[in-house]
Formats: sequence, structure tokens, C-alpha cells
Amino acid sequence: MSSRFGATAIRALSDDSQQARGAVWPAVQAVRPARACDRRINIDSEDLKNGLAQLVLTLVKLLHELLEKQAIRRIESGRLREADCERVGLTLMKQSEQIEKLREAFGLSEQDLNLDLGPLGKLI
Repeated sequence: MSSRFGATAIRALSDDSQQARGAVWPAVQAVRPARACDRRINIDSEDLKNGLAQLVLTLVKLLHELLEKQAIRRIESGRLREADCERVGLTLMKQSEQIEKLREAFGLSEQDLNLDLGPLGKLI
């Protein structure tokens, strides 16, 4: 007898909760789309473009510095022929010029490409 009462009580609670959900969920669902539209992020495309350009150019400049150091080590060790030394030097000069042109095109200063890493010091 108590098991029948328990099953009846559970069914009644279940029915009540379904009715309650039916009454509450449409209101919640009606509110959600309005909230999603209100949460849009307003990003200035010009700031975003310059920030991305700064990040990319900083990484390119870092790689350029690493390539220069590697080239100097190879030249000083005598592992490169003179023609190779000339080719590497011209390539690094052209690369440096292109980095400068891009930096100026985006209105970035030399300091903008030198990130401060706190206790580690400057990036470049």
C-alpha cells in the first residue's frame, strides 16, 4: 500500500514539475535571445588591425633577430663560403627593410615591437 502511495506521489510530483517547467521555460527562452544580442563585443576594427599587426611584426622581428645571430655565428665559425655570406647578408638586409616598411605602414614605432616581459627584460 505504501509503495502505491509512493508511486502516486512521485507521478504527481513529476506532473507538477512538468507543468512548472512548461510555465517557466517559455519565459526563460523568451529572455535568452535578448541577452545574447546585448552581449556583443564592440571592437574597433582599426584597433584590432593595429594590435594584430603589432603582434605579427613583433614575432617577425624576433625571428629576424634570431636569424641574424645564427648567421653571424655561422660566418664567424667559417662554415659559410664568401658567396653564401654575401647572400645571407643581402637577404637579412632586405628582410629588415620590409619589416621597417610594414612597421611604418601600420604607424608603429620601434618601441611598439619591443615587448616588455617584466622580470625577463625586453623581448628584443
